Amino acid sequence: MKAIRVLVVDDSATMRSMIKATLARDPGIEVIGEAEDPFVARQAIKQLNPDVVTLDVEMPNMNGLEFLEKIMRLRPMPVIMVSTLTKQGAEATLQALEMGAVDYLEKPSSDNPHKFEGLASKIKIAAHAQVKPLTEPRTLPALNSTSIYNSDGRVVALGASTGGVEALMAVISQFPKNCPPTVITQHMPVNFTKTFAQRLDRLCAAEVREASDGAPLKQGTIYLAPGGDRHLEIVKGKTLSCRLRAGERVNGHCPSVDVLFNSVAQICGRHAVGAILTGMGKDGAAGLLNMRKAGAKTYGQNESSCVVYGMPRVAFEIGAVSAQVSLEAMASAILESTSASKKQ
Repeated sequence: MKAIRVLVVDDSATMRSMIKATLARDPGIEVIGEAEDPFVARQAIKQLNPDVVTLDVEMPNMNGLEFLEKIMRLRPMPVIMVSTLTKQGAEATLQALEMGAVDYLEKPSSDNPHKFEGLASKIKIAAHAQVKPLTEPRTLPALNSTSIYNSDGRVVALGASTGGVEALMAVISQFPKNCPPTVITQHMPVNFTKTFAQRLDRLCAAEVREASDGAPLKQGTIYLAPGGDRHLEIVKGKTLSCRLRAGERVNGHCPSVDVLFNSVAQICGRHAVGAILTGMGKDGAAGLLNMRKAGAKTYGQNESSCVVYGMPRVAFEIGAVSAQVSLEAMASAILESTSASKKQ
């Protein structure tokens, strides 16, 4: 097979060398060039036509976000952001994912010296991702009036991975202020989920928060699984609530979408709606099947609107999906399925 051709963009010669050395160990990847700033990178992209670009967030002259915006508007292509895992770095990386960057990787540090080990697999996924041109910023729809939507009491469960930041924003930004209680597992490291929840909260009519152990599920609130070493589940006591449970990785992930979906299937049965969004691998497919078997309505994002049609594909192939819908139609489908005024 033809090697994936990569351009490395970073103002640090040390970082460029580390990335190149890491990728050199994989025969399926070829580093065809490097650039120390966006101006050099722009010429290199024109001359070398790489399959994937790794892009530093913080650079002189023009930062990575500004350069990414130009790439995604003028010449959309798979980009992986390389960032420091600080609050500021997390915020910038989330902005990059909103603009269309396929994935991100944290820079090595004294605490985590081997972070580039997963870069080769991310590049292979990115090389086959569906990258779309950057359009004008999405405006929030006028769905914040409680008179428009009345919930029938169902719980909504969402799962996503690669491409999920943009996908989740597209879905829950259309939820009304009094949306159904919604639980989400998005594959994301520990330092990112709090920042992501805060960012979603600023953009959405409903309240979005990082899930905490014991938090009761409330209408109008969306709960995002914290990154780290605990899975998000829902449990039933006097009311439904979140539980954060320590556990081994499932399908290579913690938190895992399967763990969340399985708990929803067990606790809520037919009083739930599940949706599996863009992402690589199979996490969430078996759990969504259990939700469907328990009577829940289940959706899968369709191939043409996915950045990576992996998790939704597996879910569809095993019969877990009762309907495939586009990302643009996902929110409407979920809201219709949870509306007290829906047609019987």
